Amino acid sequence: MCGIIGFTGYLDVKNVLLEGLEALEYRGYDSAGIAFFEQDGIKTIKTTGKVTNLCDKVEGTSINSTCGIGHTRWAKHGGVSYTNSHPHTFGNVTLIHNGIIENYHELETALAHQGKYPVSQTDTEIAAMLIDSLYDGDAIETIKKAIKQLEGAYAFCILFADQPDVIYCLRNGSPLVACKSKEGSVIASDMVALIKYSKEYFVLPELHIAKLTKDNIVVSNLEGAIIKPQMLFVKWDMTAARKGGYAHFMLKEIHEQPSSLRSTIMPRIRNGSLPDLTADGIPNEIFHGINRVLITACGTAMHAGLVGRVLLEKLLRIPVTVEIASEFRYQDPIMDESTLVITISQSGETADTLAALRLSNEKHAKTLSIVNVKGSSIARESNYVLYTHAGPEIAVASTKAYTAQLSCIYLLALQFALAKNAITEPECASFVSQLQSVTTAVENTLSLEKAIDEISSHLKETEDLFFIGRGLDYALSCEGSIKLKEISYIHSEAYAAGELKHGTLSLITEGVPVIALATQTNVYSKMISNIREVRARGAMVILVTNGEIAVDSSIYDYHIALPELDDLFAPFTTAVVLQLLAYYTTIHRGYNVDQPRNLAKSVTVE
Repeated sequence: MCGIIGFTGYLDVKNVLLEGLEALEYRGYDSAGIAFFEQDGIKTIKTTGKVTNLCDKVEGTSINSTCGIGHTRWAKHGGVSYTNSHPHTFGNVTLIHNGIIENYHELETALAHQGKYPVSQTDTEIAAMLIDSLYDGDAIETIKKAIKQLEGAYAFCILFADQPDVIYCLRNGSPLVACKSKEGSVIASDMVALIKYSKEYFVLPELHIAKLTKDNIVVSNLEGAIIKPQMLFVKWDMTAARKGGYAHFMLKEIHEQPSSLRSTIMPRIRNGSLPDLTADGIPNEIFHGINRVLITACGTAMHAGLVGRVLLEKLLRIPVTVEIASEFRYQDPIMDESTLVITISQSGETADTLAALRLSNEKHAKTLSIVNVKGSSIARESNYVLYTHAGPEIAVASTKAYTAQLSCIYLLALQFALAKNAITEPECASFVSQLQSVTTAVENTLSLEKAIDEISSHLKETEDLFFIGRGLDYALSCEGSIKLKEISYIHSEAYAAGELKHGTLSLITEGVPVIALATQTNVYSKMISNIREVRARGAMVILVTNGEIAVDSSIYDYHIALPELDDLFAPFTTAVVLQLLAYYTTIHRGYNVDQPRNLAKSVTVE
C-alpha cells in the first residue's frame, strides 16, 4: 500500500527520494511528500495527487540536504487532503508510516489530557505525537517505550530534529527493506526503490529498530542486542522494473509470461520428465500423512487456488478447500498435523494471508507458501516456500504472477501425487511434458492480441458484464471478472454457468455482454446449452474455446479459439486472453491501466 523511502548519505536527497517514490508508484496512493534535514531544521514538502505534482512543487526549491524520508499515502484514516498527507511532524518528531494503528483513538484521548491535539485526521500523526511525548533525547529507548503502547501494523521511518542525518526505522507487520552502498544507507517499503543502489539487501526483522547513518546501518532488537540481518540478493536489475518500450507495465508483464513460466518451471524438472522441488527444500516427506489440503489467499492469488483445488483433488483424491484469507481466521478453521495449508501471495506481505498463515502454524498444520518475493514475511514464517520466478510485477493488476502461481501449483500437485503413489512415473512424465508445452501455447496466445483489441473495442460503453464457465472455467471466470473490474471499472460478475437459472438470468437483457468460457470437454455440451440461454435473452456473447471447434455461429458474436492444450492446462492460455481483454477494454475506456483508483499492489493491512 503506502510507499516508503528513506536515505542518508552522500547524494542530493531530493533526487533520491523523488526517484524512489516514482519507483513505488505502482503500490497505489493519493498523496505524496518528503521531509529532509537542512541547517535550520527539518523541512517538509507534500501534496495531494501524483508524485509528478510533488516534483513540480519541489522544482525550483532550494534544497541542500543529504538525509530525508519520502512517502506515498493510500488513504485509510482521514480523507485525501494536504493535511492528512505524510510526512507528519509533531514537536521533535517527523514520521512516515505504512499500516494502521488500531488503538489510535485511545492514544489520542490520552494525549489530549496532556494538552496535545492533532491537526490531521490520521492515526499516523497520533503515532508521531506519542513518540514526541516520550522523547527524552534517547531515540531508541523512546521507540521501545512507544512500541509498548502501539497496537496494530506499522512500518515507521522517523527523523528526530536534534539528530541530523540519522533515520530510525521500525516495523511490525508492514514491510521494510534496506541496503548499504557507497552512496549511503537506503530503506524502503519495496526493493524496487533500492535496486539502483545495491542488489544486496535485507528485510528489517519485525519489532527490531534500524538506525541509518551515512556510513552504517545498525539493527538492534528490543533487548538492545545488535543483530546481523540476513542478507538477500536480487538477480534482476532496474531494467526489469521499467516499461521496456511497452505502453504500460501491465502489457509488458502480460508479454513476459512465457519467460516467467520458463523460469518457474524448467529448473524444477528432473531429467526432463519429473518434478523435483528438493532444491526448494520441499522433500517428499512433507506429504506423508497429509489427508487434507487447505488453500488460503486473497484476490487473484485465491483464484489461482481455485484452479489448484480442481487439480489437486483430481490427482490426489483427497479433499481440498479454498478459503478467502480475510475470512479464514474468523471461522475457527479445523486443521491439525495432517493438514497441509498452502498460502499464496505475490508480495508475501498480504496482511490477511499472513494472519491465516500464523493461525495455521499455531494449529500445527504443515504450511507451504507460494510467493514471489524472497525474504517476505510469509516466506519467512512458512515451514516451506515455493518461489515463483516472475520477477518484479509493477502493475496493480496481477498477470505474470498469477500464471507463475499456477505453474507452482501444478508442479507441487505432481510431486505430491508422486509421493503418495497416486500417479505413476510415466503418467507424471506425461503431465510434465504438457506443462512444459504451456510456454509455447502462451506465446501463441499472445499472437491473438490484435483480435482481442478489436473485440475489446465493443465493450468500451459497457456498464455491466458477466463471465460464465464450469469447472476450471468457473475458476477462470472469477479471475477474468476481477481483472476486468479492477482496471476498467465495469461492473463485472462471474457465475458458474449452471447457476444461471437460479437468479442470474434476470440480469441478462438485450446487448449485455457475456464472456463464456468453454474450454473443458467434459462439460462442453452443457456450456453450449447455457450460452443458448443467454443468447435467447439478447446477450452479446464472446465465446472462448480450447482450440478451433466447430460451433454454431448463431450463438456468439465473437469467438476466440485458444491454442489447443489438454483441458487441464487450458487455464494458462485462458488467463492470458482474459488479461488482454481487460487491458484493451481499459485502454478503449481511457483509464489508467497500471494504477486503478482506490487499489494498491500490496495489501499490507486488513
